[in-house]
Amino acid sequence: MIRLSISARQALAKLTLPVLIAAAFGLLLLGKADTMLAERVRMALSDTLVPIYGVLAEPLASARRVIESGERLFAVARENDRLREENERLRKWQAVALALDAENATLRANLHWIPDPAVTYVTARVVADAGGEYARSVLLSVGPNHSVTKGQIALDDRGLVGRVTEVGARSARVLLISDMNSRVPVTLEGSRARAMLIGTNGPRPRLMYWPEGTPPVEGERVVTSAEANAFPANLPVGTVHYNASNVAEVEPAARLDRLEIIRLFDYGLHGILPPEAARTAERPNLERPILERQSPEHPVPDRIADRQPTTVADRQQTMTADRQQTTADRQQTMTADRPMDRRH
Repeated sequence: MIRLSISARQALAKLTLPVLIAAAFGLLLLGKADTMLAERVRMALSDTLVPIYGVLAEPLASARRVIESGERLFAVARENDRLREENERLRKWQAVALALDAENATLRANLHWIPDPAVTYVTARVVADAGGEYARSVLLSVGPNHSVTKGQIALDDRGLVGRVTEVGARSARVLLISDMNSRVPVTLEGSRARAMLIGTNGPRPRLMYWPEGTPPVEGERVVTSAEANAFPANLPVGTVHYNASNVAEVEPAARLDRLEIIRLFDYGLHGILPPEAARTAERPNLERPILERQSPEHPVPDRIADRQPTTVADRQQTMTADRQQTTADRQQTMTADRPMDRRH
């Protein structure tokens, strides 16, 4: 071992940095002067170091796998602890649910409760979520010979989606509860107060018109109400959420932004009819001919039953024919009465 004096070591230390800088510049100049030489030197160095890297990489990969396995074991242990706690809570709720179910069955039997009729439904796939006269609606493919009608209730696997507003031969359109034209009567599950859910064309519809003194509570569940016979009662809608402006909104339970499969339920509700349906319901017999409405007890004269004027000229001809027939009837009556007067 060569021993250097302190002064020599100090001088060598001072010269190390300039020598390295000079060597770097020399390598740069050499690379610029002879590119092929620099590339051959670099590849030769790489070929020399690759086996060393391979030998070092295997134990490093093994160490990494061991560390990841340890982390997974700790994660699995934490997940098992969480699941055990959750199972304990679910067992308690299961016992409560069984007791309530038994009590409910007993009360229904004592009250001779008539159960709700089973509803029918069809399942349809969402094929489009734009177009039409509404900003927030989806188009469903229902296929031919379907039984979908206006007013049916649309739900996904979580809660209320909306209501059918348009029906075609192979498609149907559902108005979402978030559309500004949507109005849904709801009930606040905690206080049983009634309110109105109004769409805003945003992600959350707004709650309005609840009774004074019973404001919605943050996180309170919201279900449908049977008011106006438009929706069945107790369908899940969402939970109450107050925004930054302290306005009561509802976080929908349904995933309105990711709708794929929707079920259309027929509850037989027709509380809100479209204008054309309302006019038809008020005047159901006006579109049928008069001849169809006559009964055997009250026959309609032939001249009235056969009269179905459609234009002004037809009406004038019908009125003229009626006057002529009336005049002929009067003349026949007068002729028949004259011999009777003479005998008297």
